[in-house]
Amino acid sequence: MGRIRILDVLRGLAIIGTLGTNIWIFATLGDIDFLFGETFEWWTTAETIASTLFVFFTNGKFLGMLTILFGVGLELKRQKHERLGTPWLGVYMWSAILLFIDGFIHFLLVFEYDILMSYAITAIIVAWLLQRGPKWTKRVGYTLATLHVIGVALLSLLLAFLLNDPEGLREFQNILVASTELYLHGTWWEQVTYRFQGFWSLRGEAIGVIPMNICLFLVGVWFVRLGMFGVDDRGKTLRRKLLIWGLALGLPLNALVLIPNGYFEMAVRYLFAPILSLGYIGLVSLCMEKSFFTFTFRRFEEIGRMALSCYILQNIVASIMFYGWGFGLGQYSNTWLILEGWLFISLLMMVFAHFWLRRFRSGPVEYVWRKMAAWPMKKT
Repeated sequence: MGRIRILDVLRGLAIIGTLGTNIWIFATLGDIDFLFGETFEWWTTAETIASTLFVFFTNGKFLGMLTILFGVGLELKRQKHERLGTPWLGVYMWSAILLFIDGFIHFLLVFEYDILMSYAITAIIVAWLLQRGPKWTKRVGYTLATLHVIGVALLSLLLAFLLNDPEGLREFQNILVASTELYLHGTWWEQVTYRFQGFWSLRGEAIGVIPMNICLFLVGVWFVRLGMFGVDDRGKTLRRKLLIWGLALGLPLNALVLIPNGYFEMAVRYLFAPILSLGYIGLVSLCMEKSFFTFTFRRFEEIGRMALSCYILQNIVASIMFYGWGFGLGQYSNTWLILEGWLFISLLMMVFAHFWLRRFRSGPVEYVWRKMAAWPMKKT
């Protein structure tokens, strides 16, 4: 079985979409107010309307899509080894270990909100679950989904209390100010040291989302087994249903984030955003079937074929653009500059992926990855 084109397109879109969230962290020098509890009246100016709408359509949605696609990739690899009659679990575990190492290096040297380490741990857990059989997988999946919903509800209450308590809000803002000062005036090495020393506190989100990641990986596995990405009529019908239900449920639930005072930010990012991700998958599928945005989707496909290289590239470029040791644009940040930065980096990735793939079959990181992933097999 060759590459499935829609998966490469979705993967490329997810990479650009995650930048749509991460660019605000880079540009605001680590200030994550826009994620958890910004209380401004967003409807008052063109700038606040633009930033709110942009974050509305990106925050958590493309991360959810990327997580589902990781599950899809896991199941496709498992099925491929099954068809060939070769063992897959050990090979996949080694690949996940490589992903963890890559994520740790990326976290340490580039970006403290990197998700790769979390994906690596999730991949190991899900691969083990699939070996245990469908009953185990369903039980664990439903249990973790329930615990995740309860956890998000409790954290939402805690966040709402914090944001409405002057002393707690002041302490939260002081932490953000300290981070902002570091990324504006600190050297690159000082930032690396900060990430190393604060490893566990900075990895809080990456650890906390593992139950959600496991559930979304399993959704991806389920989609493959349903034939969701098939080119036949069944696949098209399933994706149409995904479009209808994803948008019908996802849009109103995610619109709760527009209510001021931070009551729904946590629930939207960690519960409702993945629902809208499903609608995005269905929408992209429909556009591809109708041959809409053909040129743009080809560029997404190229990014998707070298997704890991582009993910690392976009974060390196963003840190150079906005941090003090680089061009220091973070000190001038406003909505329009941030959106222009996102567009510039997105176009840069498109150009990079297009010309790289004209000469090579895969991205530079993917090439090294494939060589290292094959190492255990050469030893046997």
